[in-house]
Amino acid sequence: MEKQLKDKLYEYASNTESWLKEYSLQNNLGLADTVAEAMDYSLEAGGKRIRPVLVQAFCKICGGDEKNAAAPACALEMIHTFSLIHDDLPCMDDDDLRRGKPSCHKKFGEACAVLAGDALAIRPFQIIADDKELSAEVKVKLISELSFSSGAQGMIGGQIIDMENEERDNVDEANLRRMYALKTGMLIKTACVMGCITAGADEKQIEAAKEYAHCLGLAFQIIDDILDVTADEAKLGKPTGSDSAENKTTFVTLFGIESARNEAQKLTEKALEILNGFDNNEFLKGLTKYLLERDY
Repeated sequence: MEKQLKDKLYEYASNTESWLKEYSLQNNLGLADTVAEAMDYSLEAGGKRIRPVLVQAFCKICGGDEKNAAAPACALEMIHTFSLIHDDLPCMDDDDLRRGKPSCHKKFGEACAVLAGDALAIRPFQIIADDKELSAEVKVKLISELSFSSGAQGMIGGQIIDMENEERDNVDEANLRRMYALKTGMLIKTACVMGCITAGADEKQIEAAKEYAHCLGLAFQIIDDILDVTADEAKLGKPTGSDSAENKTTFVTLFGIESARNEAQKLTEKALEILNGFDNNEFLKGLTKYLLERDY
């Protein structure tokens, strides 16, 4: 990774870490602090922070003040983390590790993990509503976007398709693309759109951001499929081979690693082409290429 890209990525990720600490509820809930501890445990587990990075980057590229991206960036990361906590539960993917650490339910117990996930699904709307920098109009748009993308028409809808596909032997490409667009792509799209909204971007910019995010989100998930087969488990931070063990149909099982990688390359090239419509796009172009080439 080029130093300039690495430095900017680190800056955006560091912003996210600092903001998340400010929104922490630990030591404020009295007897209920255990759930706050579980929330922070999962939020602070690390990860690439790609979604909050995208919020900040699109805010900047559309002429906004990146500091105004704090609430939407953290809100989105909380939604993402809630989904990971619930995905890891025994009733879902039953994963014991997340980002190289015990999953939330392994650390705090299944009931506490469910409640921590629930709390992280609700708190985002409070921190957006209470933000002192954003206008009421912007807050309503952000809350509407986040509600849609994280609910049954978005991420949760994609998750149920994913679960039901485990019982099917006729999953085709159209089904897979739809599931990826909802389960993975929706929050990536929302990250880009929320960044635009925070900056007061026009409809043309928002539509371009959506098209870019659609390509990026699908490429991101295809690379995840490949890494589940090829990655170093220590780098990945969770067990590899889980897709096969859970009878999941992926781009790799449908088309093979080489064809899957070629499709991710095509989608990345299209995403890069869309970014040509934005000024000062160097960071986002570098990030887009990095996500294609990542090995964890």
